[in-house]
Amino acid sequence: MDQATTLERPRLRLALLAPPWYEIPPVAYGGVEEVMGELAEQLVARGHDVTIVGVGRKRTRAKLRTTYDEPQGERIGDRTVEIAHAAEAQQVIAELQPDLVHDHTMIGALTAAVRPAPTVATVHSIVTPDLARYYRAVRESVQLVAVSDTQRRLAPDLPWAATVHNGINPYRFPFRADKEDYALVLGRSTPEKGIDIAIRAAREAGRRLVIALKRSQPDERAYFDEVIRPLLGPTTEYVGEVSQEEKLTLLARARCLLFPVRWEEPFGMVAVEAMACGTPVVGFSRGGIQETVRGGVTGVLVSREAELAAAVDHAAQLDPHACREHVQRNFSGETMARNYERAYYSVLHLRAVPQFSGAR
Repeated sequence: MDQATTLERPRLRLALLAPPWYEIPPVAYGGVEEVMGELAEQLVARGHDVTIVGVGRKRTRAKLRTTYDEPQGERIGDRTVEIAHAAEAQQVIAELQPDLVHDHTMIGALTAAVRPAPTVATVHSIVTPDLARYYRAVRESVQLVAVSDTQRRLAPDLPWAATVHNGINPYRFPFRADKEDYALVLGRSTPEKGIDIAIRAAREAGRRLVIALKRSQPDERAYFDEVIRPLLGPTTEYVGEVSQEEKLTLLARARCLLFPVRWEEPFGMVAVEAMACGTPVVGFSRGGIQETVRGGVTGVLVSREAELAAAVDHAAQLDPHACREHVQRNFSGETMARNYERAYYSVLHLRAVPQFSGAR
């Protein structure tokens, strides 16, 4: 890094606080962890001293400090795990003495007030009234980052420091222009993902549907058994929860990704991953997907379920190369890291002052 670049971007010592459920990057499901893995790699590449405070094995070029030796995904939602992780992470952060903490958990904001370093927290979930109330209560100690402007508009009074779209390394996602004749559903077995809507739309369009779902939690299994299983049939194939390698293969070969969510999805990571593989996205024009999918170019967004079948047919005519190029231009990990870097400097008031860990 030359002198001009150092003056422009002073080196920071950063602690990235992860949830306790999956490794970074994950071996299977884990949207937040995928984002954190790419962000850590890009921040290291940009010259920063990065430590992930998480669980499991070291899988990035960043340093790793763990609370649990093993990921706690089988216990996801257990508040005692989250509390223990947050408490031990706080001890680790005190030892690290970072310039800034980038928190990707929810409960971690409760300990931000007693950290000497400022905290930037990315809000990865939908901003419900209760979540907005929580962040208002800790607003003096946390600066928030939204993953979409749509998410941010749900509670504009919160202490938002920036909006930073999630990013990926497009070259990790295999591009394929020659598609197979199936639509894909990929995600969690929950009502808000609209899986039953996708099944009906694919049937009406006369398309085979492949469904890959995480259903490891009791509520996910119950929803699958009560709602999804009765809808399966000869043209609807359920393949279970898939590995990263299997996910990439499914995304690259699919004619389109069906993503008709019932809620204000904050971002929709799987949509960006699909487009990186050259696969267009079909869904509702709501939530963060409106900021990721370019209608009529990289996907088709509609307002009603009755329009989805025609949208599937329309999407099959879109150019896979345009999908890939859209992600490379707008949702790369490099772009994400650069925008987070700006947010860090903004919070630290360090846009042009070379100090902190650069002088250590």
